[in-house]
Amino acid sequence: MIQYRKILELYDEGISLRGISASTSNARQKVTEVIELAKKKGLVCPLDEEMDDKWIEEFLFPEKSLEASGRQPLNFEYIHKELAKPNVTLSLLHYEYEAESRANNKIPYSYRSFIRHYGNYAQKYKATLRIRRKPGEIMEVDWAGSTAFIIDRDTGEKVKAYIFVATLPCSQLSYTEATLSMDLHSWIGAHIRAYEYFGGSTQIVVSDNLKTGVTKHTSRELVLNPTYKEMASHYNTIVMPARVRSPKDKPSVEGSVGDISTWIIAALRNTHCFSIVELNEEVRKKLVEYNHRPFTRKEGCRFSAFEEEEKFALSPLPDKPYMISEWRTAKVRPDYHISVESMFYSVPYEYINRQVDVKISDDMVVIYFNHMWLTSHKRLYGRFGQISTVREHMPDNHKLFVDQTPEVAIEWAENIGSSTLSVVQYLLDSYQSEKQALQSIFSLKKMEHRYTKYEIELACKMVLTMTRRPTVKSIQTILKNNKKKDAEQELNQNTETTDTNYGFTRGASYYGGKINVE
Repeated sequence: MIQYRKILELYDEGISLRGISASTSNARQKVTEVIELAKKKGLVCPLDEEMDDKWIEEFLFPEKSLEASGRQPLNFEYIHKELAKPNVTLSLLHYEYEAESRANNKIPYSYRSFIRHYGNYAQKYKATLRIRRKPGEIMEVDWAGSTAFIIDRDTGEKVKAYIFVATLPCSQLSYTEATLSMDLHSWIGAHIRAYEYFGGSTQIVVSDNLKTGVTKHTSRELVLNPTYKEMASHYNTIVMPARVRSPKDKPSVEGSVGDISTWIIAALRNTHCFSIVELNEEVRKKLVEYNHRPFTRKEGCRFSAFEEEEKFALSPLPDKPYMISEWRTAKVRPDYHISVESMFYSVPYEYINRQVDVKISDDMVVIYFNHMWLTSHKRLYGRFGQISTVREHMPDNHKLFVDQTPEVAIEWAENIGSSTLSVVQYLLDSYQSEKQALQSIFSLKKMEHRYTKYEIELACKMVLTMTRRPTVKSIQTILKNNKKKDAEQELNQNTETTDTNYGFTRGASYYGGKINVE
């Protein structure tokens, strides 16, 4: 047998490859192969007593023990690497292995032996065993049953803090944080920070059937909370809640919850924190220790297993993290506004009395009707009863009323004529209250629906020749009189035209009557 141990020890002492080859009677090519493979697999001096030549050979060349059987050797590195790819299974790899064996006129291992040999290899030499989980495929999430606490500075009372746990089953790397509530905002926020901690997202999220995330889950129907569903879509993942009363559907996080309850929650039992920020700083320190604790039955730790075996398989994070939002429904009031936390936001008046969907984030309120976007508003904060109104949402008569400002009134008058401008300017200057003046001007503007601009300008010109104190009432009277005079003149003109063109009247003499001449 090759003296593997001696080769590694001589190399560690700084002996040249030529000297090692001469000392062990092995070719320099073989010495180089052993040294390079040992570096690749992390086998360095000093070596433990149990690491004899046979142990080292099995560690560096596990396939050699199978070659003596005369069967097609197994390439464990290839199998382990291929299993990390999506949709690749041991069944597929065994099928390909059988085809290769027949092509080489070798006897293949049975499927059961194939799995057993790979399992022994992965358990002994790899951080993860991919028979159970694929890297980057699943993230399991849950709330821990045990709680932590913070101390209220004013009262000295203990305030409960709930512990969120997320685990990657392949590497067993976990993330945890404390929150003061188990509401939707805390649930979604914890997911976002878990993705940031892992540096990527998984294909699937397996959660419990919490009301904050799952609206309905039966054998026939699954309804997710709209916010939870939107968050999953943002990170290009899907949510698959565990079956009701089936903790085995998420065994990794269930096991991590127990470990975290011991190594983080219980470990902080004598630590006094006065805010959730302070508590999370202590939780993060314990989390680092937990993820770097060595495995008991194999080399490495959760963090090293993640770095080597799973990090590469995570999907990249979006450019921007998900902005937490909440979905609600609201009915449009008769004043074409909806109420959100005692603040009022307008929608197009055509949707009065309709039910709309409202998406609420920290800085925006977005309104939809039958999945169709209607409008967006910047979210209002502060005193209750504030109103956000978009002019385009108003009916035309409301727009006219809202548009009543001195500037708009003068601009309108200039568009009518100089006499109208003089009347408007007088009204603005004569009233003590600007609001009263604008109401009078508004009444004058409404006349534009019945009279032309020429008629209004003429009436203003006439009233200015009659008095230095024009009123809207007097202008209205002049407009009516002018309209009446115009109608009478038009009637007279029509009568004269008829008598001239169609004057075939027969006198009394035509019918035998007498004509009185006086």
